[in-house]
Amino acid sequence: MDAVFFDMDGLLVDTEKLWFQVESDVMRRLGAAWTQADQENLVGGSMPATVAYMLRVAGSDRDPAEVEAWMLDGVLALLADGFDAMPGALELLGEIRAAGVPTGLVTSSARLMADSVLNGIGREHFDIVVTGDDVRNFKPAPEPYLLAAERVGVPPARCVALEDSPNGVAAATAAGCAVVAVPSVVPVPPAPRRLVVESLKQVDVAALRALAAS
Repeated sequence: MDAVFFDMDGLLVDTEKLWFQVESDVMRRLGAAWTQADQENLVGGSMPATVAYMLRVAGSDRDPAEVEAWMLDGVLALLADGFDAMPGALELLGEIRAAGVPTGLVTSSARLMADSVLNGIGREHFDIVVTGDDVRNFKPAPEPYLLAAERVGVPPARCVALEDSPNGVAAATAAGCAVVAVPSVVPVPPAPRRLVVESLKQVDVAALRALAAS
C-alpha cells in the first residue's frame, strides 16, 4: 500500500446534512421544493451536475454560475459555524500518518470548500489535495484518483481510496484503486477489492494493507 486517499463530504467530514440544508434553501429561491430523493440522486457528484439538476427540476433559467455561487456561499457560511468529522475518520488518518503512508484528499468540491475544511482539521494531515477545480472530468470518472496517484508518484493499483458514495467508489475503482466504502446516503454493494463497512471505526491500517494486497 503506497498511499491512502480520503474523500471529503460524507466520508471525512459530516457535510451531507449541510449540503441538504443549502440545496433546500437554494431551491426555495428558485421557487421549487427539494427532497431526500433529490439529494440521493446527486450524492458524490460535482457542483456543475448538481446545479444543472436543480435548474432542471425547478424549471428555471437562472445563470448556473449565480446558483453555484449561492450554493458555495451557503455551505461556506455553515462550515464557518463549525462541523464534525465522521466517526473514526481522524483516528484512522492519524494511524495512517503514523505508519508513514502518504495520504491525499480527493474531493469533487471546490477548492474554497476544501480549504475551509482543511483549515478546520489541519492541512498537515494530507500530502496532496485534489479538488473539483483540478480536473475536467469529475467523479465517477477516474481522473481525480489518477491525478492523486500521479501527484504522490505511485501506481493507482497500490492505493486505497476511502469513499461514501457510488460515484466516488466508481471513480476510484475505474482508476484501479482498492476501495473502502462507508455508505452515507446511498447503499454501495460489496465487490472484489472493495470493503464495505458501516463506519471507519471498523478499519485500521492492517485492514487497508490486506485490502490493497487482495
